[in-house]
Amino acid sequence: MIKVLASAFLITFGFFFLQGRAGFSLADEGFLWYGVQRVLNGEVPIRDFMSYDPGRYYWSAWYALLSGDHGIMGVRMAAAIFQAIGMFVALILIVRSTDPESRYKTVFWGLSALILILWMLPRHKVFDISLSIMLVGGLAYMIANPVPRRCLLAGIGVGLVAVFGRNHGVYGAAASLAILLWMMIGASFQDVVLKRFVPWGVGVVIGFLPTFVMAMVLPGFAAAFWNSILMLFEQKATNLPLPIPWPWDASFQTGSFKDVFRDILIGVFFLSLPLFGLASIVWVTRQVKKNQPVQPALVAAAFLTLPYAHYAFSRADVSHLAQGIFPFLIGALILVSSLSGKKRLYLGGILLIASLMITLSQHPGWFCRKADRCVDVDVSGSTLRVPSGEASNIALIRSITADHAAGGKSFIVTPLWPGAYALMERKSPVWEIYALFPKSEAFEQAEIERIIASDPGYALILDVALDGQDALRFRNTHPLMHRYIQENFELVEVSPNPALQLYVSKDATP
Repeated sequence: MIKVLASAFLITFGFFFLQGRAGFSLADEGFLWYGVQRVLNGEVPIRDFMSYDPGRYYWSAWYALLSGDHGIMGVRMAAAIFQAIGMFVALILIVRSTDPESRYKTVFWGLSALILILWMLPRHKVFDISLSIMLVGGLAYMIANPVPRRCLLAGIGVGLVAVFGRNHGVYGAAASLAILLWMMIGASFQDVVLKRFVPWGVGVVIGFLPTFVMAMVLPGFAAAFWNSILMLFEQKATNLPLPIPWPWDASFQTGSFKDVFRDILIGVFFLSLPLFGLASIVWVTRQVKKNQPVQPALVAAAFLTLPYAHYAFSRADVSHLAQGIFPFLIGALILVSSLSGKKRLYLGGILLIASLMITLSQHPGWFCRKADRCVDVDVSGSTLRVPSGEASNIALIRSITADHAAGGKSFIVTPLWPGAYALMERKSPVWEIYALFPKSEAFEQAEIERIIASDPGYALILDVALDGQDALRFRNTHPLMHRYIQENFELVEVSPNPALQLYVSKDATP
């Protein structure tokens, strides 16, 4: 186990060494960084600012306090430590599912580690990726010997995962309940309910206690948490959907051979999630009916693949595929590990090549390998290699803040660059730092009241049609706020890019 742990940390931080300072995003990564920064300033996720669930912010803040690094590299390092734990769990599941006497096992484990690390993207989402892996590990632990103590611990794991991401808690609960039903094959209903389901349910409550405690002791958190759930129903979606890139929809007529082949591979992986999920559940069910042994980790991966397919399909791009693929990857690697030595290496090699073709271009270190693509930029005291376009955006934010919001004055950047606040170490005057979905008039009016109270020096609006949909422009999703900014701020030219609309406070304009 020590060797696997060392290997997990070595490959994770080897990748971190290669590309830990490459890339930066004012959008998604900025969303995480801003939240960590606000927690360090005493604010509460969800209640005081739009955020993911609290766990990842307190984890990152804990590392920042221990290390003294409150900047972007501190956030990245905290995420990398969490990623290494996830990598360890994935590797230990694969190692323990492999015959220790089999040939080439060490080479296969190395291939597996490379495949896993390639799919761990984007960087700011390794929390979500590691949570999915931890669920596989926790449920496999329960399946291997479903005594009450293990069921209790598995439930605690599901509840604790939900503290970091409620969607992961839902996925873990759905898979757990399906597994408990699966366990009824050949077992008495009473034993499954009393000795497995009840301890598991108690464990879920125990694991979710941090959120319960926050709701009880932090004024306003319970209401904010409940409202954040209601917003999902109002939006009628967990994400902005994209067309599913099925393999037969590849750009055969217009793309190069390399692009078409990559499109086909992406489609194959998307198609593999539901197919593997369904087929593996049928197979492990048949095995248990025949009293045949089956790897506990394979059972856990089988029942988690379909819930996580929902994550991948919610916004069907490579990034979300990567965040939902790990139960499938672990299950597939366990199946491959059961083959004879050379077959195992051949299939592992094919999976590695396919993974390289799909994911390599998504890694910031690979993108910035060409000198003309990225430039050095100082971000929170660290020198990062940043794509030229993002470097220009950073320079723009710094310039207009110096001109119109100097001395710590507030400003607004909406809807897509929450990292602007973290970059300038300012508090957002509005709660919704990532304004993607339409909101009610009451919500918009509350945001306007916050703007009035904060008296911002400027408002920078990114007038973009997300996914090519004009309805998703800020002026259409937030018409009251947009009109308020137009009526109370002066539009000035700031960039030849018409999407960047700068409104300066009328009190500050000559």
